[in-house]
Amino acid sequence: MAKGLIIIGDGMAGRGVPELNGRTTLEVSKTPNMDRMAKEGICGIADPISPGVRPGSDTAHLAILGYDPYKYYTGRGPFEAIGAGLEVKPGDVAFRMNFATIDRNGIVVDRRAGRIQESDGTAELAGLINGIEIDGVRVYCRQSTAHRGAVVLRGEGLSPEISDTDPHREGMPVMKSKPLSEGAEKTAEVVNKLTEVIAEMFSRSPVNESRKNEGKNPANIALLRGAGAAPHVELFEKKYGIKGSAVVEVGLIKGIARYLGLELLEAPAATGGMDTSPTSMAETTIRALSTYDFVITNMKAPDLGGHDGDFEMKIKAIEMVDEMVGFIIGGLSKVEDDVHIIVSADHATPTTYMDHTGDFVPLIVWGPNVVSDSVSNYSERACMGGGICRIRFADYLPILFNLMGISEKFGA
Repeated sequence: MAKGLIIIGDGMAGRGVPELNGRTTLEVSKTPNMDRMAKEGICGIADPISPGVRPGSDTAHLAILGYDPYKYYTGRGPFEAIGAGLEVKPGDVAFRMNFATIDRNGIVVDRRAGRIQESDGTAELAGLINGIEIDGVRVYCRQSTAHRGAVVLRGEGLSPEISDTDPHREGMPVMKSKPLSEGAEKTAEVVNKLTEVIAEMFSRSPVNESRKNEGKNPANIALLRGAGAAPHVELFEKKYGIKGSAVVEVGLIKGIARYLGLELLEAPAATGGMDTSPTSMAETTIRALSTYDFVITNMKAPDLGGHDGDFEMKIKAIEMVDEMVGFIIGGLSKVEDDVHIIVSADHATPTTYMDHTGDFVPLIVWGPNVVSDSVSNYSERACMGGGICRIRFADYLPILFNLMGISEKFGA
């Protein structure tokens, strides 16, 4: 049986940049390996959910893996928590968390606390509230990648139907969580009390004293968002009859992979940042393909430049993705079976918008069973003329499984 691989350049798609004469960051990036795949494969454009719908990385990856986000998505928190190594049980409410910086008036001045890293002490900060109890509700907290973390609340009568404390932009105060439906009042109250405890405990932490002495933004608050309960899903292997693996960098995508039963393979030098190792990611992907029928690989870096509004950073990150792609192609000789590959972004993160948009993303389908089209380079504009035309992420696995020869016939 042939193998299948989906390579995701996180947030790699975008819009025209004025400083680049209206070209996108993909169009000006040097991507010889993805251009080669575009020339040898068949291209197109894809909507993560449907045209104009702005996807999160979580809903996008659920769709890529064949799980309808409208059916299975209950909030980002559970996936982030599972990815960070926390257990999410029935009845729990889980949150995504940002280590952030507030001023003396409680105004958020940096939602990422200077892009604080685990090596800077986020584990120590998370440990300050891990295991505490508020009004009979146990709090579990763990750091994740970079400035991210996760919180799980465990107790009686909890509901995920509450609003975020994260204002989602700087210059705004930390929000008070509010119940969004009847029966969620207790959860909102616990979250607001937890936020006060966090502000007090983090402000006295030696981690933040050191950061202030070094002229860095302290992580003196945690912003909670994406409350959710654990969804009920059919595991990937049972759903599709094949064994899958994931080579990913950030906690959120790790959580989705774990929840769906994909085996996580850690790339030793993968960081989720601009200092990640394309070689390590590629070598781990090749190792995964040697063992598993299906692999999904995600490099986070392009999304960072998009969110920061830094087109030069995003160009560099896209070229890192291409470097990884080149190493993967070069290593396919180590895999005994034929490999079919889809290259895509999970969403667009234009540097001009600095967040996810509902724009389409370009894709390539490449492998020995693919009939190529006339597209010769990988970019939004070029792929618009490809033979796949316009599809949705829900079509990715059926296309890949057909090429791999594992699709069941529809009809007699």
